[in-house]
Amino acid sequence: MELYTQIKKWAQCAPDRVAISSNGNELTYRELETYSNALAAFICEKMSGNDAPIIVYGHMEPLMLVCFLAAVKSGRAYIPVDTSIPEERVKKIMDDSGAALFLTPGSVPETLKNYNHVLMLEDKEIKEAIASYEGQQPPTDQFVIGEQNFYIIYTSGSTGNPKGVQISYNNLASFVEWMVSDFGLKEQQRFLNQAPFSFDLSVMDVYPCLYLGGTLWTISKELIANPKWLFESLQASRIHVWTSTPSFAEMCLMDECFSAEMLPFLETFLFCGEMLPNETARKLKQRFPNAVVYNTYGPTEATVAVTSVEITEEILSEYPALPVGVAKKDVGIFIVDENGKEVEDGEKGEIIITGKSVSKGYWRNEELTNKAFFRYNNQPAYKTGDVGYKKNGWLFCAGRLDFQIKLNGYRMEIEEIEAQLRKLSLVESAVVVPVYKENKCQYLTAVLVPKKHTFEKEYQLTAYLKKELQQLLPAYMIPKKFVYVSSLPMTNNGKADRKKIANEVGV
Repeated sequence: MELYTQIKKWAQCAPDRVAISSNGNELTYRELETYSNALAAFICEKMSGNDAPIIVYGHMEPLMLVCFLAAVKSGRAYIPVDTSIPEERVKKIMDDSGAALFLTPGSVPETLKNYNHVLMLEDKEIKEAIASYEGQQPPTDQFVIGEQNFYIIYTSGSTGNPKGVQISYNNLASFVEWMVSDFGLKEQQRFLNQAPFSFDLSVMDVYPCLYLGGTLWTISKELIANPKWLFESLQASRIHVWTSTPSFAEMCLMDECFSAEMLPFLETFLFCGEMLPNETARKLKQRFPNAVVYNTYGPTEATVAVTSVEITEEILSEYPALPVGVAKKDVGIFIVDENGKEVEDGEKGEIIITGKSVSKGYWRNEELTNKAFFRYNNQPAYKTGDVGYKKNGWLFCAGRLDFQIKLNGYRMEIEEIEAQLRKLSLVESAVVVPVYKENKCQYLTAVLVPKKHTFEKEYQLTAYLKKELQQLLPAYMIPKKFVYVSSLPMTNNGKADRKKIANEVGV
């Protein structure tokens, strides 16, 4: 894969084609290429001698793609950070990453201004830099290539601190080559982008789309919050390729008008980020009889996804829990027991991923890297913490080994949420219980021992705590239900007895 060459090609042969359309704002391939070159030249001059990664802060704006490409053309990795992420968490990312440049197509939040003496450029200043360096470009030998980091995505960490997953150019190249060769994708197609850029599911649509000269059609959080606007946007999208979590598709399926009549050009559904329920796939195939549905699997640490399967009528009939498919050709999938020994087909164990998709580890965190990344069969390998098994040549997922869960496509650590709950002014202790239905996490319940307070009603206390929690956690990590108890039962070794707690609160 030569991503830079491909984008340059489209800028030359189809300069006015729209590369991204977001809430009425568009950016052509010519603009994407020339603006990213100019901004990269600016970065090379202003940040000379400092190759620290660059934070790009925003929510699906076209200018974010310009900043991504400018960063890597200047020889620096980018760190995508969505505006929905609480500012305290953004500060932790800034601290951990050592970023020296912060770019945003919007404005810098007041609490982040001048933080850590990081150079910060807002929309107007970015555009001024692009105008000042118009026609310039950095030397191509500066571009991120090979094992150099292309992007760093921060995920939930069990200590309460987010951890940065390093993805190299080679990792991304392997992923994009697989996407454009194995999924029937075509040049100049229109791709749905539902995931914020700070969520690595977005990589599944952004880079295959740009590689193929397509158009990215974004669905912002404002649209998702307003069903009328959402369906108007989908109707206008004329998309060929749908990429999302299963949960987002399930939400759309609740409306009968979500069908091939609304999206007549739709050819391909790509799902990742959480389990695809059999019933959801069945409904999609009924509503969109001419579209193919792919189920994929992979952690952020192995570059978005590493297995896939086309969901057929036969698979729907035979497997109530759908397979996640077979591995891409440069990846190995192994199921091992607690001693690291491979198990027989049909037996459950931990999923180990090896090969070209595996990250080099967590940014500036050798301790966590050494726990999860290792060599296996002389290949780079990652311990996923996911439970799985193989059957009839396919991989199946069966939950998590630890307290890490997936909810609505977002991966999160139960322990991190608990750590933030314990910081609240009126919380003595806390345990978070995931509530499952049909092997899928539906929501989170926070079981709390409160401190003395003056609220008369529990719902008043809950509203107060949720407001506090919004300053510490993204909305998708905030528990749906709050239950109050006088004490938390303990196991013999002094840990919270999670099983007993779940039983006591009726989960």
